Amino acid sequence: MSMIETRALNKHFGGLHVTNNVDLTLEPGEIHCLIGPNGAGKSTLFRLILGEHSPSSGQILFAGEDITALKSFARIRRGMSVKFQVPGIFKALGVRQNLEIAMQHHYAPAHLHEEVDRLLEFLKLAAEAKQLAGNLSHGQKQWLEIGMAISLRPRLLLLDEPTAGMSPEETHATGDMIKQLNAEGMTVLAVEHDMAFVRQVAQKVTVLHLGQVFAQGTIDEIVADERVAAIYLGQTAPEKAHA
Repeated sequence: MSMIETRALNKHFGGLHVTNNVDLTLEPGEIHCLIGPNGAGKSTLFRLILGEHSPSSGQILFAGEDITALKSFARIRRGMSVKFQVPGIFKALGVRQNLEIAMQHHYAPAHLHEEVDRLLEFLKLAAEAKQLAGNLSHGQKQWLEIGMAISLRPRLLLLDEPTAGMSPEETHATGDMIKQLNAEGMTVLAVEHDMAFVRQVAQKVTVLHLGQVFAQGTIDEIVADERVAAIYLGQTAPEKAHA
């Protein structure tokens, strides 16, 4: 049973056909990256899966259940979690407090402190636990929000450009985090523009173009596809292409 399956998914904004009959399958335990040039429909598809947009037609299934009409909160209760491109952390609160707020309804008080400590170590933020979240570097803020997203222990983690604004070193460290989460059983769908990150983590890549699935395969297959290079990878340096 697929973790996510979209069937002939369409989204119109007025006369603009943004998502055009998209069939996408995400298997359990997979890291799947969604790439494509500007205006390809990546963000719209991402928000359709999350439930922020309602499709004009088509279906979305989550672990075999038709969730097309469900609100975002109902999808999250079923095991989705999301990290958006711009960190949505509580800047005026401490790093530890941010994680405690995210985790407080999911762990017994006796175990909360221990689980927060474990997550701080995983996020490389143990030394910053008492700092205000607003004082973290950009990359650390991204890691903190990833921590808040995974604190729910989701079956499916949705990542919207998780390495945006990061240094190459931070990007690689983020990739290592994602691979570790995946090794522990978490399925990941990431919208990303950094091809070095995609090469590091992706087990499967889908290229969108003009709202349609243009190509699918491994990262090596996608990079070797001359059609993809013509619309996307050839526009910038192949290791730092921008969607």
